[in-house]
Amino acid sequence: MIEVDYVVVGLGALGSGAAWHLAARGNSVVGLERFELGHARGASHDTSRILRHSYHTPGYVRLTQEAYDEWALLEQESGEDLVTVVGGLDLFPPDCVIRPDDYIASMREVGIGFEELSAEQITARWPVFHPPPGTLGLYQERGAVVHAARGTAAMQRLADAAGAILLESNPVTRVTDNGSRVRVETGGSSYSCRGVVVCADAWTNQVLAGLGVEIPLTVTLEQPTYFAPPDPTPYQDMPLWIWMDEPSYYGFPCYGELTVKAAQDCGGPIVDPDRRTSDPDPAMRERLAVFMGSLLPGSGEAVRSLRCQYTLTPDRDFVLAPVPGHPSVVVGLGSAHGFKFAPTFGRILADLVTTGRTSSDVSAFGFDRPGLTDPDYEPHWMV
Repeated sequence: MIEVDYVVVGLGALGSGAAWHLAARGNSVVGLERFELGHARGASHDTSRILRHSYHTPGYVRLTQEAYDEWALLEQESGEDLVTVVGGLDLFPPDCVIRPDDYIASMREVGIGFEELSAEQITARWPVFHPPPGTLGLYQERGAVVHAARGTAAMQRLADAAGAILLESNPVTRVTDNGSRVRVETGGSSYSCRGVVVCADAWTNQVLAGLGVEIPLTVTLEQPTYFAPPDPTPYQDMPLWIWMDEPSYYGFPCYGELTVKAAQDCGGPIVDPDRRTSDPDPAMRERLAVFMGSLLPGSGEAVRSLRCQYTLTPDRDFVLAPVPGHPSVVVGLGSAHGFKFAPTFGRILADLVTTGRTSSDVSAFGFDRPGLTDPDYEPHWMV
């Protein structure tokens, strides 16, 4: 039995952030990753993720303020440039499912500056966009692209430098809690620790099975695709964008290469994470290409696709809380929009597992909400 202060299960973005913060506070930390570090089977790989202030509740908007600050801290600590500000444009077409009122009210309450733009104003400012008449655009100048793989790796390097032991290819087989210590078992080792942070994403319920806990999760297989515009110049200056309707889409300007990345949000099939494919889906690519031909008609042909796994709670809200009855076991789930908060969530999870409290407001992300407790709760994933 190996004695350690804390164990982190899962070393994607959230787990890597937790390992960094725990080790930086002087704790002995072991991080256990089911696959290899930086693998492409979850949701922390590839290049770009969205960092934005626009959200549907003031609580979320305030949390984004912390995220911007803590990405800046990560850049300072790691010496890497990870955040590229490009501006962010939320597009609300007529009669859209996702209504703009909550976004407008939430940003106003928190004091986030933004512009309201008509379809004509959007096209005049960025001629690559052709939204339908009546579309409302909400533009925030601080919208940014965060490099996913490099950001996760930077947190892993800082965790390692602070003394954390990060072990890849070590799937956890069981977690048990005897009240004073928590035991974590892998195929070849056992650890006794003061507390555990579980950031296992699609494999969370497998890790928690020894505690008799199961979270209602749905795993889908998504497909970002890169398009090659014949003239990439205007796509280098466009903002990142989100189509706020169902189906919902999102995309990025040229970033690191002369291609435009886009994807449908929550448009993929439900899968078993242990049996899913990594092969592109031609029908998903064609559906996205048709939409891109309408909104961004000069974006060109699709040149490559990759798969990205979503792990969704029924209400699309995060889980950042101790397991009921087991205060030494804390769960972090990003519900497929948490990467932008990764350094912040790492700090919050470290707070919760060490002291049971945090300065951030995470009251909406516990285990006791209807989305996780009501068996008749109707899932909804558009945020």
